[in-house]
Amino acid sequence: MMSSMRTTLTLDDDIAAKLQELARRRRVSFKDVVNAVLRNGLTSPRQRSKAEQPYQTPTFRSSFRPGVDPLRLNQLTDELAGC
Repeated sequence: MMSSMRTTLTLDDDIAAKLQELARRRRVSFKDVVNAVLRNGLTSPRQRSKAEQPYQTPTFRSSFRPGVDPLRLNQLTDELAGC
């Protein structure tokens, strides 16, 4: 049997509302939901660290200057031919 510790915890209103909704949906006590959420957060740090890493776009060399859209070059040619 696990021992328990009684403590006071101050939650932000939005977090308390989410936890209460989760407890209602699962039909368990608020205490059980708080313990489950904390336990899950404390035991899965590897999943969070992967998600927190920023996505990096691979770079490549181009013969065009930044800001030149090669897909619009034909449009420019058409506009110049119409003059």
